[in-house]
Amino acid sequence: MLHDRRAPIRQGNIDHIAIAPTGVYVIDCKRYKGKIQVVKPPFGRASLKINRRNRTRLLEGLGRYVADVEAAVAGVADGVPVHGCLCFVAPAGLLSEIGLPMLRTLKIDGYALYGPRRLAKRLNKRGPLTAERANLLHAELAQRLPPALPS
Repeated sequence: MLHDRRAPIRQGNIDHIAIAPTGVYVIDCKRYKGKIQVVKPPFGRASLKINRRNRTRLLEGLGRYVADVEAAVAGVADGVPVHGCLCFVAPAGLLSEIGLPMLRTLKIDGYALYGPRRLAKRLNKRGPLTAERANLLHAELAQRLPPALPS
């Protein structure tokens, strides 16, 4: 895991980057309470709704961070997939799980929406990336994507 990395070109930071057996995961963590839905109209683009408010713009930032990590991985580990996902954590003080469905993983624009437990399960799945290759990739990403500066 790499935490709080500076985006190379733009302002902002990448919350977490996980190197797992199934690939590299760019994880953008969010604290929202309320029901999380993907609304798919018959025509047009799907939208992300949280507590009935449109939060589709969250995907734009995630897409930029995924592109940054893909650029950093290029040439180092060709063929290793880079996945983007949003991880919703419960707001401080709430003991209940966030408003995601229990039996399926929501996806929008190719990005999965996880709670912490489901994300951990995904990251621990078996895959083609060996521990040795993952360690080399981790070291290279740590160098190419330095820690964000404290604000």
